[in-house]
Amino acid sequence: MQGCFRQSITVVTIYATLGEDALIHSLNETQVSTLICDSKKLKMLDAISSKLPSIQNIIYFEDEDKDASSGSLGNWKTASFSEVEKLGKESPVEPSFPSKDAIAVVMYTSGSTGLPKGVMITHGNIVATTAAVITVIPNLGTKDVYLAYLPLAHVFEMAAESVMLATGIAIGYGSPLTLTDTSNKIKKGTKGDVSVLKPTLLTAVPAILDRIREGVVSKVEEKGGIVKNLFQIAYNRRLAAVKGSWLGAWGIEKLVWDTIVFKKIRLLLGGRIRFMLCGGAPLSGDSQHFINICIGAPIGQGYGLTETFAGAAFSEWDDDSVGRVGPPLPCAYIKLVSWEEGGYKTSDKPMPRGEVVVGGFSVTGGYFKNQEKTNEVYKVDENGLRWFYTGDIGQFHPDGCLEIIDRKKDIVKLQHGEYLSLGKVEAVLSTCNYVDSVMVHADPFHNYCVALIVPSRKSLENWAQQAGTEYKDFPELCSKTESTNEVLQAINKVAKAGKLQKSEIPAKIKLLPDPWTPESGLVTAALKIKREQLKAKFKDDLKKLYE
Repeated sequence: MQGCFRQSITVVTIYATLGEDALIHSLNETQVSTLICDSKKLKMLDAISSKLPSIQNIIYFEDEDKDASSGSLGNWKTASFSEVEKLGKESPVEPSFPSKDAIAVVMYTSGSTGLPKGVMITHGNIVATTAAVITVIPNLGTKDVYLAYLPLAHVFEMAAESVMLATGIAIGYGSPLTLTDTSNKIKKGTKGDVSVLKPTLLTAVPAILDRIREGVVSKVEEKGGIVKNLFQIAYNRRLAAVKGSWLGAWGIEKLVWDTIVFKKIRLLLGGRIRFMLCGGAPLSGDSQHFINICIGAPIGQGYGLTETFAGAAFSEWDDDSVGRVGPPLPCAYIKLVSWEEGGYKTSDKPMPRGEVVVGGFSVTGGYFKNQEKTNEVYKVDENGLRWFYTGDIGQFHPDGCLEIIDRKKDIVKLQHGEYLSLGKVEAVLSTCNYVDSVMVHADPFHNYCVALIVPSRKSLENWAQQAGTEYKDFPELCSKTESTNEVLQAINKVAKAGKLQKSEIPAKIKLLPDPWTPESGLVTAALKIKREQLKAKFKDDLKKLYE
């Protein structure tokens, strides 16, 4: 990618998981001439080659398990990445440096509706966000090691890697399936990416952090006895300190707990993590405190979108408050605009609320060949400053920090006139130990909501064993009324603890045995749910929940 930037070549990023139609649309819309992929995608590309008239060259990354010989694929010229590297060494080309307004990347978003949109990111946008983030994270330099495991087609990862490259930090590449020693694709007895690389910096999306927390908690529960009691005492003592109480564990007591309890947990992520960058979705307070205490590292929560090259707000490294995404980055301005229909106004007390609108140097050029959509959400003010209307609802705290509290698209009006925020309810329910993934659905012709839940297999099977519930396989366990009732009771408790109103608590739920993955097209690469796709796939189940 850096080689392309050095030659002023625009890079187009597309998720392979978006499906054939989206892939064909994106490649044809941008008239891509050279496509870079891994060898596993060659077969799929060959099948749709007749629908991709602009492509001339394919460069693939070799896979040691598969033989993908060079030559031709359809009418295309193909070459391995190592062959291209060799060609570059033998025939070096003088650089052709870009201008700040030149388009560096057309990044296709994994949108929840319709065909993906290509966001035009300039070189100026990349430099703006990179330079801004460097001012927020202390002491970035060559002593650090960064583990990259999110796809580069995700703006959060591309922005993070830009920061690492600009500050001389070594990058190791892994994947979510090989991240830890217990990851799915790691053979028993061998080490995961974090154990080998021992990174000091890590990015994470909330879904990954939630899984780390659930994994540790379930291991502690399994051990039981003195281990469980010791962990709970240590955690509660440190939690009191993190929340600001002088009666919590500080100083020598903190060192003792770190040594006898938390040191082993820290080794799960290599033992050297000094800072974590979290973005992509709101992080729950429980998960943030858990990482602060058990991993011993501060979490910088960022807020941004593909349309702002991830640059909008970022929390100060020493800010341990929960639920906030910090003040605006030095490259951006943020203002709130009242949304009367949803009941969010800048005149609200005690804090102004409204749609989050981002302006400044990180705001991108709009959507590729889609002026109509660009004009809907990008506006230029009377001073010539460009603003992007995010569709997110936020509130500003008195100290200038932003908190994201809702999303315009996620608000549904129920039969009796109550407004229901689907995203807010999902965020609360996802803290339940039985919940792996959840989608809340509300039909405006009824006065209650329902939910589709992929249960945590381990938690549900543990409950079944203790309850003496017999089942043949996991799908059968999910279909049992006893299982549904148990999960429903558990989410009711979590909902009440999260101060949800009666109309916000799902009255009925459906347990689904198969996980939602980016490959299934039901969640994005950042593991955010694709609401429209889920509604289409499970429309019959949702209909039955309202019968």
